[in-house]
Amino acid sequence: MTTTFFLVRHATHDRVGRILCGRMPGVSLGEQGRREAARLADRFSGSRLAAIWTSPLERARETADPIASRCDLAAETCDGITEIDFGAWTGQSFESLSDDPEWVRWNESRGSSRPPGGETMQQVQSRMLSAMESLRRRYGEASVLLVSHGDVIKAAILYHLGLSLDHYGRFDIDPASISTLVLGDWGSRLLRLNEAV
Repeated sequence: MTTTFFLVRHATHDRVGRILCGRMPGVSLGEQGRREAARLADRFSGSRLAAIWTSPLERARETADPIASRCDLAAETCDGITEIDFGAWTGQSFESLSDDPEWVRWNESRGSSRPPGGETMQQVQSRMLSAMESLRRRYGEASVLLVSHGDVIKAAILYHLGLSLDHYGRFDIDPASISTLVLGDWGSRLLRLNEAV
């Protein structure tokens, strides 16, 4: 019995690439992001999804809702797939962080460092994997769509590829991209990575 997970990164908001938003409230999709969410809804229209689960953050919910509407499903929220808690870095610009030694260490060694007052990538990976395993047991032989965040999706994929968290920079997870992962009692298989719509 296998469960297919479509891991969707939320669509673009106006601060992508400039601000480390983390879990800050009020980060909504911009015009480009709304177009991307509509394309994702087109992509999954007619799909036989058993469920759609989303991070509780606005940008993820605003990505999930059009897909859910087209698939005649309700998008349910799951704290286990939410964004990393970046602690004191939340809301700071990437430019201002670039000279911070802790930021440099975080990006060089994701497996053993932590944002100040935030959570480790190991904690992120653990909660994401736990959420996926719970959903696999719940839905069984089915397809489930998860709308989450770039590094959270990377953490799950790294685990299933047998790679260290320190290898997070080896591939991209772009806004509004789809990565397809199949899980079963036999193990896992990555079918597609960072698919654009």
